Amino acid sequence: MLGFLNLHKPQGMTSHDCVGKVRRICGLKRVGHGGTLDPLATGVLPIALGPATRLLPYLPEQKAYEATIRFGLTTATDDLAGKVLTEQAAGHLSRETVAQALLKFIGAIEQRPPAYSAIQVEGQRLYDLARQGQTVSVPMRTVKVTEMQILAWHSAERPEVEVAIACGPGTYIRSIARDVGEIVGTGATLAQLTRTLSCGLSLADSVTFETLEEQVNQGTFVPISPSFSLQQPMIILPPAEAQRFGWGQKLPQDRPNGVMQVHDSCDRFLGMGEIIEGLLKPKVVLPPED
Repeated sequence: MLGFLNLHKPQGMTSHDCVGKVRRICGLKRVGHGGTLDPLATGVLPIALGPATRLLPYLPEQKAYEATIRFGLTTATDDLAGKVLTEQAAGHLSRETVAQALLKFIGAIEQRPPAYSAIQVEGQRLYDLARQGQTVSVPMRTVKVTEMQILAWHSAERPEVEVAIACGPGTYIRSIARDVGEIVGTGATLAQLTRTLSCGLSLADSVTFETLEEQVNQGTFVPISPSFSLQQPMIILPPAEAQRFGWGQKLPQDRPNGVMQVHDSCDRFLGMGEIIEGLLKPKVVLPPED
């Protein structure tokens, strides 16, 4: 089996748990995911099946989310899963005040990841260090938010705002929730998160575990073709050159430098190559798709 699965991750499971369940349902050893989702989050979790795990670094990086941020509350994890640190009334906040604060998070921003996250510091995950009670200085990182749109505003003692966010890799929506709360002076935490786009896969086309299991049992499951998810330019090789590419040989090519999808003359996906100074160098070589 070779290709991708657009999994609709349910709430309460880690991304690692999802990989294990897909492995059992599909009867595969080689399964990987493209981008971690927190246990409380739902939505698109790209899954690579079989040799397609080698293609994960080549998938599109842009991501999109729909999030609910609750004001007047801060937690240790920056979402509702963590211990409550502070509580205060925030009913005086308005949609306009929050909208102005959210504008500060559009573009390239410096962000401090949550203390409970999968980032490694000196070889250890931050969430492991946090659970051990260790205080660690979390390094700032530059991330990019390309779009931020308010979907709804809910007035209350602890008001909530629903936002749609488009961003680059490595962006923590929990950190945005925490930081916008600091800007408006009431504190805030992430109350709900759904990923609507990841690795070129959309929520509308995602499948649940129940659907996946049903399709596998009925013999109707067909993985998403690698070439469907990739956005690199395509190069088509004639039979003799396709065979040499499959052997891992370099091939002369009169094209600009860059990473390419490689197909044979029957439009079967062969893998990924990179053209450097007139030579196509195999980067990932896969068996031809059926």
